[in-house]
Amino acid sequence: MIHPYNNSTQTRWDHGEFKVQLNQVNNTRPIGFCDGSAEDVAELLSIAEDEGVDDAKIHKKILKTGCEIWTLGG
Repeated sequence: MIHPYNNSTQTRWDHGEFKVQLNQVNNTRPIGFCDGSAEDVAELLSIAEDEGVDDAKIHKKILKTGCEIWTLGG
C-alpha cells in the first residue's frame, strides 16, 4: 500500500516503519512511502499508466540501513 507523504508518514519513515521512500525526479520532498512489495510496484505502475506514462521507470537505491529510495520517472 502506498502511503502519501504527510508529517505523520514522514515520522513513521524516520522511525523505520516503512522500507521504501518514494521520490520523483527533480523534487526534494518525497511523494510517499511503502513496504516495497510486488503489490506496491504494481500500484505505482498502474498510477503511472492512469496518468498517461507509457514506459514508467523506477530507479531503486538501497541505503546502508537496508531501507530503499525509489525514484519514479526520468
